[in-house]
Amino acid sequence: MKTDYIDYQDGDVALEGYFAWDETCSEPRPLVLVAHDWSGRREFACGAAERMVELGWCGFAVDIYGKGVFGRDGDTAGNAALMTPYASDRALLRRRMHAALAAGRQLPHVDAERIAAIGYCFGGMAVLELARSGADVEGVVSIHGLLGAGAQPAERIRARVLCLHGHDDPMGPPSQVQVFQQEMSDAGADWQVHVYGGTQHAFTNPAAHDQVLGTVYNDLANARAQRAVADFLQEVFA
Repeated sequence: MKTDYIDYQDGDVALEGYFAWDETCSEPRPLVLVAHDWSGRREFACGAAERMVELGWCGFAVDIYGKGVFGRDGDTAGNAALMTPYASDRALLRRRMHAALAAGRQLPHVDAERIAAIGYCFGGMAVLELARSGADVEGVVSIHGLLGAGAQPAERIRARVLCLHGHDDPMGPPSQVQVFQQEMSDAGADWQVHVYGGTQHAFTNPAAHDQVLGTVYNDLANARAQRAVADFLQEVFA
């Protein structure tokens, strides 16, 4: 496996992604964009990009906040301050994701016609907005993501959609999951929702563990989610 930091732009804003690939592959490989949680493109997102290589694809951990802009584990107020401008302005969030998609298509070793995206927590919102924007990607996976739609109108959803969600997630209660499912059905999307019982928010990330906030790592749900991601991406890249 090889990795590198990739500079790219959204207008005048400098961004820095993290690219992982298998240098021994002679043919271009599908690419999986990885959208980070509310703390920025840190170790967790980069590790997820590397896992994509282990599954046989390329991984690109994208940057939504800007080069060198990072939060910290446990800093609820600081991370929320970083996330809120994008959660409030879905047009801006979509633009950042499209900038990442455009940069990803230009990367070496990548099959530019076979791209998917996965996202964690805030990143789940980001990849769902990529789908809502009508982006030409094979599929998107929201992993303990924020499901609510913003004010930005949705375009025709081309991507297949998978949502992996904890039933006890305080940031996405069952009523919100039902609204999301209806939204996807009304859009005519090819969608799935997998709900894990006894599971709260951020269940794949041990570093985000905070019982007061409701971000609780769950080893079994994490293992199930990793298998679901691998199976879904195998399907959309087939």
